[in-house]
Amino acid sequence: MKKNIIYIHTHDSGKVLSPYGYNVPTPSLQAFAEESTLFRQAYCVGPTCSPSRAGLLTGMYPHSNGMYGLSQRGFSLHDYGQHLVNFLKAEDYYTVLCGIQHEVGKYTDHEEAAQIIGYDQNISADNTDMTEQELVEWDYENAHKVSEWLKNMEGDKPFFLSYGLFATHRKFPEEGFQGQQFDSKYVMPPAPLPEDEAVREDYVGYLRSASWFDRSFEVVIDTLKAEGMYEGSIIIFTTDHGLAFPFGKCTLFDSGIGVSLIMRVPGSRMNGESVEGMVSQIDIFPTLCELIGVDRPSYLQGVSFADMFQSKDLETREEVFAEINYHTSYEPARSIRTKRYKYIRFFDEDYLKVNRTNIDNSTSKTFYQQNDLESVKKPKEGLYDLLYDKGERNNLADDPDYFEVLEDMRRRLDTYQKKTDDPILTGHFDVRPEWKVNRKETYNPSSKDPNDYEVSQIR
Repeated sequence: MKKNIIYIHTHDSGKVLSPYGYNVPTPSLQAFAEESTLFRQAYCVGPTCSPSRAGLLTGMYPHSNGMYGLSQRGFSLHDYGQHLVNFLKAEDYYTVLCGIQHEVGKYTDHEEAAQIIGYDQNISADNTDMTEQELVEWDYENAHKVSEWLKNMEGDKPFFLSYGLFATHRKFPEEGFQGQQFDSKYVMPPAPLPEDEAVREDYVGYLRSASWFDRSFEVVIDTLKAEGMYEGSIIIFTTDHGLAFPFGKCTLFDSGIGVSLIMRVPGSRMNGESVEGMVSQIDIFPTLCELIGVDRPSYLQGVSFADMFQSKDLETREEVFAEINYHTSYEPARSIRTKRYKYIRFFDEDYLKVNRTNIDNSTSKTFYQQNDLESVKKPKEGLYDLLYDKGERNNLADDPDYFEVLEDMRRRLDTYQKKTDDPILTGHFDVRPEWKVNRKETYNPSSKDPNDYEVSQIR
């Protein structure tokens, strides 16, 4: 009998959670990690919400599946028949959505999105006109919706359940779970953020949001155990990309593309272990195919890492790729990462400076803007030695000692782009009427231009 698949995912959490060594209030996730396989080197294919999730759920890169930007801004998949949900339905799985999805329209709209994607059932609680505080409470309500469904499910089909959480997206809630608070005097923002008080206070909001996620996660895991489903199910926890702070989300630095990935697989020798081999979220689809014993569809672009659940030291890939096309504005970029090096190429060569519209509004962003954010330049090419430069701040692209490394990384990226028919190789994207795209330089609230949108509209 095929195994049930439970896919649990947060917003904007990166690897900043307790199983990865951070002092974040996620003890339930920590306990799960200690019974599962922790992937230390997992990466998304696009450090923005919809492209990342679409990459995971189609097994294709954003420039191949069509999700160039955010679904609530008019971007969509070329073919929803390629979504994991429809593939599993064809393999006789019953498919259920609860909470956030980010592959169709506004990510907090569920019923129509569930139908477009192809889910058999949507069990999400109503979230009409909710505040950010209410949205993390909605996560907790949805956890109980999942629990109720698991306790009362009918039929003998295996199931795929997607439980998506608003946490840890901005805006952060005013209170943690059961009123839990954190003192900014005693927290340390994750690299590469500075220790400034405004940034520490902003990071406290992230901690409050994480506390809501953890208790919601606990409800689902406890129910799986109580109902006898825990041992026999494939359980996936991951997030879409890095934190919604400057130099995290919507960047190709590791702080943007590095993600949590914790999986529990029945019979795995690696339950309770961590593995160091690099994996990409694009590999999850083909891995699931192997784990449940079905042929993979021909359109998948990732590689299976199913064997990594049996061997601690196995390597299934030498490199991972990621891209940016659109977030709130256009910022075409591509990257390749190996164990040692990162190469980033920016294709908007007429705008080689930090694109502030692609940084979510926050007190941390304000702090940077007050300290000359506009003067920070982007290189056309960036090469970083990750062994000695974890923060990716020392660009070696012009260093003659690294010329051979640069040429090798260029060649690998070019080969990958040609193999996957990356459209950026033939010129820039033409903005379609249904896409909402910000101007790069400024937002003018009095503008009548349909492409002039305010960043704060985007959750």
